[in-house]
Amino acid sequence: MKENIFDDLFVLELANNHWGRVERGIKIIEDFAKIIRFNNVRAAIKLQFRDVDSFIHKDFKNRDDIRYIKKTLATKMDIKDYQILVDTVRKNNCLTMATPFDEKSVDMCVKLGVQLIKIASSDLNDWILIEKIATTRKPVIVSTGGSSLKDIDDLVTFFEHRNIPLAINHCVSIYPSEKNELELNQIDFLKNRYPGHVIGFSTHERNEDIESAMLMAYAKGARTFERHIDIDADGIAVSPYCSLPEDLDRWIKAYQKAVSICGHGGDSKSIPPRKEVTYLDALVRGVYARWDLPKGHKLTEEDVYLAIPLQKGQISCRELMSGEVLLTDIKKDAPIKIDDIDSPYAKNKDLKKLIDNRGL
Repeated sequence: MKENIFDDLFVLELANNHWGRVERGIKIIEDFAKIIRFNNVRAAIKLQFRDVDSFIHKDFKNRDDIRYIKKTLATKMDIKDYQILVDTVRKNNCLTMATPFDEKSVDMCVKLGVQLIKIASSDLNDWILIEKIATTRKPVIVSTGGSSLKDIDDLVTFFEHRNIPLAINHCVSIYPSEKNELELNQIDFLKNRYPGHVIGFSTHERNEDIESAMLMAYAKGARTFERHIDIDADGIAVSPYCSLPEDLDRWIKAYQKAVSICGHGGDSKSIPPRKEVTYLDALVRGVYARWDLPKGHKLTEEDVYLAIPLQKGQISCRELMSGEVLLTDIKKDAPIKIDDIDSPYAKNKDLKKLIDNRGL
């Protein structure tokens, strides 16, 4: 896969919202895949892999007071369960993706044929894990929450030297993030510092803020977008940073609106639409004779004045050049037209056609 696999890619973070239940995981995947298909966008559905037996120290496995440990144990699944979820993602025409939190989980990514790997913000400088991930040669997305500049520089250099595709997500690891904590200007910083990489936005703001954040993030240049997803089922409370299917629909539509508003890519000049050119042509001043001018006369700036409206076939302030010879008599206050002068514009068929068709 090449670098452009990241362009305009939505990453839907399933995390452990399946709560260790295969049936719940399948329901989440299928519900969100419908939103993806309906909006005709590219998406990866991302799982989290942990080798729970080795991930948690044996002396802490009974510590119910540590929420992270308790949830990790409660959501434990074996590889057969994960195989079912990965297969369900494939059947629903989404890219397969996972965040491995340990080296054995990287091996599981390979065994299950996961297409994309995510490095979580917490593991951005876990070099034992990063080196293991690099051995897979799979495209990687990294989130930068809580990182130092050296952390990111070192990681980018590492993947560049190995020619492994890497996308870099601006991320604020606060759950949920308030609007004044989003730091979207960091997208500008990442784009300028790492121009060879797709820059994205991994987002944890509340659902009421997702549309405005998407509009701004896209306008700043983010091109891959990640968000946690969940369903309202089984009596399980939905976290405020997780989106339900209807929230995801609004989020994608905000992206589509941003694409429409931003228009042509930022690496070249856009071609103005015809209606814009026509409107502006109506505001351009045309060239009029200040006094009667005879055939054969060489025009000077003193012979003419500029005024609106510009008429069809009339030369404008854009084409006026001193020294043009009149091919016919021109009365005072009459428009001077392209056919009235010996001009290089009259010899270019395309330019002449443009002048003949513009104006009143």
